[in-house]
Amino acid sequence: MAEITAGMVKDLREATGLGMMDCKKALVETNGDLKAAEELLRIKSGAKASKAASRIAAEGLVSAFISTDGKVGALVEVNCETDFMAKNDDFMAFASNVAQAIAQNNPSDIVALSSAVLGGGDSVEDARKALIMKVGENVSVRRFVRYSTAGKLVTYLHGSKIGVLLDISGGDDALGKDLAMHIAASKPICVSKEQVSQELLDTERKVYTAQAAESGKPANIVEKMVDGRIAKYLAEVTLLGQPFVKDPDILVEKLLSTHGVKVNAFQMFVVGEGIEKAVVDYAAEVAAAAKV
Repeated sequence: MAEITAGMVKDLREATGLGMMDCKKALVETNGDLKAAEELLRIKSGAKASKAASRIAAEGLVSAFISTDGKVGALVEVNCETDFMAKNDDFMAFASNVAQAIAQNNPSDIVALSSAVLGGGDSVEDARKALIMKVGENVSVRRFVRYSTAGKLVTYLHGSKIGVLLDISGGDDALGKDLAMHIAASKPICVSKEQVSQELLDTERKVYTAQAAESGKPANIVEKMVDGRIAKYLAEVTLLGQPFVKDPDILVEKLLSTHGVKVNAFQMFVVGEGIEKAVVDYAAEVAAAAKV
């Protein structure tokens, strides 16, 4: 039997939002397998998908750049240590310049981006190091996406913490902006149900099947219940299946059809998503210092 530590219970609580004892029991039942324990808790409680990925645990900002013709654009997340630094003019300028460098240089990954040249003549990496020296905080370029399209690109920044880059064909600028805002608000994972990975569907079906089986209904009824849950899930996580945020009486798919618009792709970044920030116990630090 695997040892169930307090840290394992804490991780499972953060992932599911459920109570400590429930989490500990699930870990005992699954011999310490965190993923299996999470699935077990979802089955038993009807809890929704893991909340771990939505934790905002790092600071920084999302910056965007689109060329004047609207055909090439980039979205980038740049991180720092404090929210105060995320509002620093030099930090914001660095992030903006990096977004432009991505659009203009088309780097293949973060490593290639580090050698891309900014407008001032410095490489991204040299500029990053210089900024660290100036502001006294660690600065990192975490992730980016670059689009080049025959349609047009739209960007939406909700403050500086959520950013969307949208590639569409057809429609006017106002509708494009509304769609980008919808994505930021409703957070779909892809455009259509055909783009949802089979692995994700298999996981959801497994959980829904176990939940429905506990109802005691016949197998054919359970199958219909699961199919209904899967259809609802696909509507919730896909852009086309969601009610339009500015008019919930109409689905995005119908809105696009009415205006002759096609969404080719989109990307959304939320600052710090999926990054766990270390928690500093200042009281413990003071107590330890007092003993020295």
